[in-house]
Amino acid sequence: MKSMKKMMVAVAALAFSATTALAANIAVVGGSNDDAFWNLIKKGIDDARLSVEANGGTVNYLRLVNYDNFAPDVVQLIRTAISQKVDGLVIPNWVPEAEDPAIKDAMAAGIKVILMNAGGAEKAKELGAINYVGSDEYVAGKAGGDYFASKGKKNVICVNTIPGAANLEARCKGVADGIGEKGGKSTQLPLPSSSFGNATAVAEAIKAELIKDESIDGVITISAGDADSAAIGIQQAGKGEGTMLGSFDLNKAGLDRIKGGSQGFAIDQQPYLQAYLAVSLLAAHIDFGTNLPTFPVLTGPGIVDSSNIDATLNGVAKGAR
Repeated sequence: MKSMKKMMVAVAALAFSATTALAANIAVVGGSNDDAFWNLIKKGIDDARLSVEANGGTVNYLRLVNYDNFAPDVVQLIRTAISQKVDGLVIPNWVPEAEDPAIKDAMAAGIKVILMNAGGAEKAKELGAINYVGSDEYVAGKAGGDYFASKGKKNVICVNTIPGAANLEARCKGVADGIGEKGGKSTQLPLPSSSFGNATAVAEAIKAELIKDESIDGVITISAGDADSAAIGIQQAGKGEGTMLGSFDLNKAGLDRIKGGSQGFAIDQQPYLQAYLAVSLLAAHIDFGTNLPTFPVLTGPGIVDSSNIDATLNGVAKGAR
């Protein structure tokens, strides 16, 4: 009996040491604390964190303070992760020309990387990342352009408050191509990145554009927060009846507008799933050597409109949409 107990203790000790040795320490780089989208990402990270910590690992969420010094600040967060000697890095590839050298340095230091939210499958292959988890932003934009065209809209502006970010440029290009194929047009309205989250600045810019060009009958914003501002600008311009509002991503206010009929649609990329899957897949790869045969792992796009708004609102009530 004593020998059996000793054997059980030895097996437990080996299991513990193996778990400790394989424990994944992961850093996740994300957007500003003021950006509600990245709080949904946090929900996915926190849920994935439970399994990572159960295996003895850690997850550190590194967030931008704001978007005023966007590219250099993102690179600094990557450098921070490298200095922390993490095992894995989940990173959006927002600004490739700035980020790519830092991501390559992370890989050279032995850090495993998954691209999440921005970058896409081709960039993941180019860099040698394990996978890409997120939406195809160009495809998402085309879906939005198609939706506008299906509702008879002919002239749409795509409001971009972080111009230069590759994923957001792809969104606006997709909108233009999608509606263009159906005989309409879309142009980008680029605003300074300091206007992101500045409801007054965004609303005034959209109001001015709508008053200047009477033919505009659609507005789409690159974030749900900017859609709140756009709704104000549309009303102030006196264009609430004939101008359809759409947005990339979701928030409660936007979904309430869809429910009430004052916003046409939102394009959902399911940020909760992006974070949950990216962290879980990377931890499993580091801990257990697992890989998915699916590449990339796409979480969107999906259109939320009056046809499926109630189911979506149920997800919002649980903090995951």
